[in-house]
Amino acid sequence: MTPDFAALLSGLGLCLGLIISIGAQNAIVLRQGLRREHVGIVVAVCVISDAILQTIGVAGVATLVTSQPWLEIVARWAGAAFILGFAFLSARRAWRGGGSLEAASDPAGAPSASPGTGGGAVLTEERVSTRTRPRRLTTLLTILAVTWLNPHALVETTVVLGSVAATHGDARWWFLAGGITASTLWFVVFGYGARYLAPLLRTERAWRILDGGIAAVMVVIAISLVAG
Repeated sequence: MTPDFAALLSGLGLCLGLIISIGAQNAIVLRQGLRREHVGIVVAVCVISDAILQTIGVAGVATLVTSQPWLEIVARWAGAAFILGFAFLSARRAWRGGGSLEAASDPAGAPSASPGTGGGAVLTEERVSTRTRPRRLTTLLTILAVTWLNPHALVETTVVLGSVAATHGDARWWFLAGGITASTLWFVVFGYGARYLAPLLRTERAWRILDGGIAAVMVVIAISLVAG
């Protein structure tokens, strides 16, 4: 096995190991995928952002952070606070209820889909103007905030991946290629594949359980982040 191919596989495996968890970012990808709302926007933001962050990490940000221990401490506590805030919101949704997957289908009386769309995914221009466009903007701002204002994700993507990539020397760019491939495959499959879970999550009770589970996982992640 050549060093370049070994670095590619290393980047692929490590990135998948870090990214496959129900974190704040994945929780949003899951919810949007289940609701079939603006999945393309969410997936695109995640893929592009992850590629940028991994490139920054491999290019050398990890060296700066590891040379200044106080930066890592700040990142840990800020990340824990952010994740606990997300856990609180998820727990509140679980307590109050009201979630469902009805938004994924056309309600009674809604404009019908354009011919040939196979079941109602395309809305009329009037409906896009009054309802879909604000939701699209809200979704975009939310996934951008979770991706770029989450120190936990930033540390994982830049410091961890960047540090390991450095061990591959000149083959570190193959490591980067493997990492970007892994995150792209994950977000595309997770975002668009989540819809197949829809039949299991049609009820409000199921959504309350989902949100409660997400809240619990977020708390564990926040504790582990602070504990190191």
